[in-house]
Amino acid sequence: MNPKIFLLCLSILWSGSGIKAQQDSIWTLQECIAYALEQNIQVRKSGLSNQSLVYQAEQTKAQRFPSVSGSVSQNFNWYKSSSMDGFGNTVYGNGLDGSNGTTYSINSGVTVFNANKLSNQIKQANLDIEGGKYNLETTKESISLSILDAFLQVLYAEEQVKNSEKQIESTSGQLNLASERLALQVISQADYSQVKSQLASEKLNLANAVTQFAIARVNLMQLMELPVADNFAIAHPNLEESLNQDRTPEVQKVFATALSIKPQIKNAAINKEIAALDEKIARAGYFPTLSASAGASTRFSSDSDDEYFSQLDNGFSPSVGFSLAIPIYQKKQVKTSVELAKIGYQNAELSETDTRNQLRKSIEQACLDVTSSQIQYEASQENFQATQESAALSDEKFTQGIINSVDYLVSKTNLIVAESQLLQSKYNLIFRYKILDFYLGIPLSL
Repeated sequence: MNPKIFLLCLSILWSGSGIKAQQDSIWTLQECIAYALEQNIQVRKSGLSNQSLVYQAEQTKAQRFPSVSGSVSQNFNWYKSSSMDGFGNTVYGNGLDGSNGTTYSINSGVTVFNANKLSNQIKQANLDIEGGKYNLETTKESISLSILDAFLQVLYAEEQVKNSEKQIESTSGQLNLASERLALQVISQADYSQVKSQLASEKLNLANAVTQFAIARVNLMQLMELPVADNFAIAHPNLEESLNQDRTPEVQKVFATALSIKPQIKNAAINKEIAALDEKIARAGYFPTLSASAGASTRFSSDSDDEYFSQLDNGFSPSVGFSLAIPIYQKKQVKTSVELAKIGYQNAELSETDTRNQLRKSIEQACLDVTSSQIQYEASQENFQATQESAALSDEKFTQGIINSVDYLVSKTNLIVAESQLLQSKYNLIFRYKILDFYLGIPLSL
């Protein structure tokens, strides 16, 4: 086999086994987030944009240095051959004579003064790089929150499946008991049919729960940019430690912390600085521009009897010059640029204010969500415990034949609803805690 083909096949097999190994492993939340940030297209494009900003900044800084260019020109001239006859007259022949010449030159130019226009452009370029980093961090935070939400949805859906299976197991036992009683004519056919209908309904709930679990898994894998695989599994952290924290978040304290750490706030401030420099750059158009230039040239011509290097030495001609460009009338171009820059700065100020307001509103909502979610979880927990006790009594009474199937099924339905509400409030509370931690700068983890 060709060695190149062999190495190519080996690399494909190795990369494929690497993906499979990742899919076969148990994914934690941190691993899901890290993989998503590595594979996400928007994150990668933001990284490339930041690299472009670095090159642009280097190009801007290079404008401080003189430009240098060299040139070589070769000229050829032809003319009719001529000679003098015996009477002193010029006689032209039928052929052509010629000569050639070579000119060498080198030139350099640099801007000496332009009212700090270049310096401000360099500052802008550096700020663009810094702003690009904060943009990237904002994108990463958004993706991380999406992964957290999707991860919790998978855990919630999986637990919902387990609860549905337990309900079916319990109802199946009661259906067997109802079948025996029906055979003994202790209960009516209607009572038996109602229990059987309840089991069918719970099987449908299980099918729906399984579907939702599958959808949640696919959604998480797609957010991670991971190929969908049946063997994908996530870790099951101990979430009980994240419950009942009895937190009382204060909006102003959380907001003050978020203002100092959140990248979108820092990026908005940088954009305002960039807009302020736009006005300074535009105002530079009112001032003259002083430029300096220097050069040197020499030439060689075949018409001369001097040697080649002697001609170059004798023809060497250095030069130094300065030019001053003074703006006199520019058809309001500079004035318009300045006014537009002022408007741009005002827009940047409004954008910064809007960003701060949006953050404040999000934190206000997050604090309210934590408080209300804690209350909802505690109420759901109490409701579930009471409903569970009532359902246990109803189950025992139905087993003993004290109550009919209608009362039993009502109690059973109430338990299913209470358990579902408790499960929803549990994961909702965990998510609200994590959102609050996010604004406090605490890394996302479970």
